[in-house]
Amino acid sequence: MTAQDRPTALAGNGRRAQLALFARNFFKHPRMLGSIIPSSPFLVRRLLERIDWQHARVIVEYGPGVGTITQELLQRLPAEATLLVLETNRDFVDFLQRSLPDPRLQVVQGSAETIQAELTRLGLPAADYVLAGIPFSTMSAPSRAAVLMSSLEALSPQGSMLIYQFSSRVLPDLRRVFSDVECDFEPLNILPARLYYCRP
Repeated sequence: MTAQDRPTALAGNGRRAQLALFARNFFKHPRMLGSIIPSSPFLVRRLLERIDWQHARVIVEYGPGVGTITQELLQRLPAEATLLVLETNRDFVDFLQRSLPDPRLQVVQGSAETIQAELTRLGLPAADYVLAGIPFSTMSAPSRAAVLMSSLEALSPQGSMLIYQFSSRVLPDLRRVFSDVECDFEPLNILPARLYYCRP
């Protein structure tokens, strides 16, 4: 079975459970999620088209939630690659571990600030890509800076950080930390999303 053949997408009752879990956690932790529904296929496609799949060996995702983007990453990820997801919400961690049993996936309950420690613990090299949809706009300035600096240090020299947000508040911080920041926009999402492609 190839990586593309592995059953990773949820359907039917699984999809309904996914949406219900996401909505419940939005009402419990609105500042942590930012939106009441997961990312649209249009946003996911626009974000992932920036990844060079032939050369991607380590991808990190912050705040995967119920795995909307995680599933799509696994559909495209090479068989020998690793996807490390960092999630602080225990409900989401449990859901991902149950619903996406894939040997390439490492689900860790932890903060984005611990990315380097987790890569080291798992014996992984520097990340080729870091994807983040965590709401930087609701973080304190020191926390926001800490996550971005940790991400920069964990990236390979040719790596990229791919970010989607519902606010442009993080942009000045991105320009302070990364040498190259490209901006994009996806209107077909609830809410419309700003995308940032950042390179060391």
